[in-house]
Amino acid sequence: MNNVFLSVVIPSYNETENLERGVLAQVRDYLARQSYAWEVIISDDDSPDPRSKQLASEFCAKNPGFTFLENQHGGKPIALWGGIQKATGEIILFTDMDQSTPIAELDKLLPKFKDGYDVVIGSRGLERKNFSPIRKLASTIFRTFRRAVLLAEIIDTQAGFKMMKTTVAREIFPLLAVVKNHGRGVRGWTVTAWDVEMLEAVKERDYKIAEVPISWADRDESVAKAEERQQGKFVKESIDMLKEVFRVKFNSLRGQYRK
Repeated sequence: MNNVFLSVVIPSYNETENLERGVLAQVRDYLARQSYAWEVIISDDDSPDPRSKQLASEFCAKNPGFTFLENQHGGKPIALWGGIQKATGEIILFTDMDQSTPIAELDKLLPKFKDGYDVVIGSRGLERKNFSPIRKLASTIFRTFRRAVLLAEIIDTQAGFKMMKTTVAREIFPLLAVVKNHGRGVRGWTVTAWDVEMLEAVKERDYKIAEVPISWADRDESVAKAEERQQGKFVKESIDMLKEVFRVKFNSLRGQYRK
């Protein structure tokens, strides 16, 4: 068997509606056309919805190259960290289950690794298709504030479509607060501002980051996650994210992310 070049890690949490519309088949069909060896790890964050787990695990059982991984609940970054530890590829792609950024956008990111970059992130630009007005406003406020404090050179830290060398991912993720504090009261799916901390740590360790424009439109059909947003969780997390930016800045000033 050829050595695996690309490991695709897809975090999963209450994804029934997304899975039912065939998102994993889209990923499979795209990868099947590639010349390099690949693997896909569906990394479940202990979804409360048993149907979500069933659909994902059954797909993996029927499709070579796909693996289903269960994790102790800790939010999206913990699901990613579980996948990173299991990955065997040289490069890891993080992509969301809903495929708001289609897997084919990978074609835009891969060339950057040939140019010597260690981390390549997708950038949704300023136009966010299917964003609600409140999400657009919150996103604009957060981006403006964050760039004034951290990572001014990066437009979009929050897109779910990111690639890293596996060695870099395994070095950086243990530095994140959410990984260090795993098991201490995390609820729900999103853990605020972990992307910002990850990218700041990458920068502090002098790894090269490239930002590439990608296609993006909100396609998340998960009913459970939509209900969480309706309950006001999105507004609360937006406020928490602003607090987290200050925490990351403080840690950076203390040299916490340097080698």
